[in-house]
Parts: sequence; structure tokens; C-alpha cells
Amino acid sequence: MIQKKVCMVGVFGTGKTSLVQRYVHSMFSERYLSTVGVKIERKPLDLDGTALTLVLWDLAGRDKHEDITGSYLRGAHAVLYVADGTRKETCDQLPELRALAREFAGDVPGVLALNKSDLTGSWALSRGDEKALEAEWDLVRTSARTGDGVEETFRRLGRATLASKEARP
Repeated sequence: MIQKKVCMVGVFGTGKTSLVQRYVHSMFSERYLSTVGVKIERKPLDLDGTALTLVLWDLAGRDKHEDITGSYLRGAHAVLYVADGTRKETCDQLPELRALAREFAGDVPGVLALNKSDLTGSWALSRGDEKALEAEWDLVRTSARTGDGVEETFRRLGRATLASKEARP
């Protein structure tokens, strides 16, 4: 069984924990509980005959006053960046988060989950905004509430870790 460490990063309230809970436990809760430090979950999956376990590191959200601890990012095989499509400003820190991840984890694969896609009436990004993000990121629209795009996102990350030139055991 191959294990791959995937770190989840983004600002507070983007839905990182909710995405993990939907993916690992097939559940969603309306209750907001801020992650303190890191929470680790495991999810086995089969990718085209390869048994893989994703070790998901759900890191505390970042804000202007608090940085993600770089030590959590060390040894990551991939990074899931999470932004909230109802809060355009959550995309503003993506370049900084990518730079931080590269500093501590190296040039590992990454996917951007543009989360909360079920909240269409509150969506804050224009099609042009999304196209600009798609030009720079491997982007998937997700909804932790409905599950849309969640499985695809993690399977994409799993495949990327297996194909990565820097793949580590």
C-alpha cells in the first residue's frame, strides 16, 4: 500500500475541514469548528489498480495575523489549496500560500478547490475571475455540502502524487 501526504491549505472558513469530512466520512455539518493546528485523516482508494492511501493533513486556516506552520508542510506529496467562491478575497492569498507550500514541501502537485459551488446566489467570482484562476491552477469547483467535485478533486490529487517526478515513498 502506497501512502501519500496531502496538505490542505487556505484561509479561515473556506471549507477545508468540511471537504475532508465529506470525502472521508461522506458527511457534512453546518456547524463551524475552526481547526487548531492540524487534524489528520486517512482515506484508502484504488486508482487504476494501484492501492493508495491519502494521508490528509487538514491545516488550520490562515489569516493576516497567523501563518500556517511550515513544518506541517514538510514531506507533503501534494497540496490541496481551498478557496471560497462566495468570498473573492480568499483567492487573494493563493499566491502566498503556493509560495509557502513550495518553500517547505518543494514543487509538489497541487489542486485548487473552489469551494461552496452550491451557493450560486452568493457566488462572488465572475467567469473571467475563474478563467484567470484556471490559467494558473488545476481547478475544480467543489461543494462539501452536496459532494459535487469532492471525489474528483482527491482522485486528481492521488493521480498527481503517483505521477510526480518527485514521488517519494
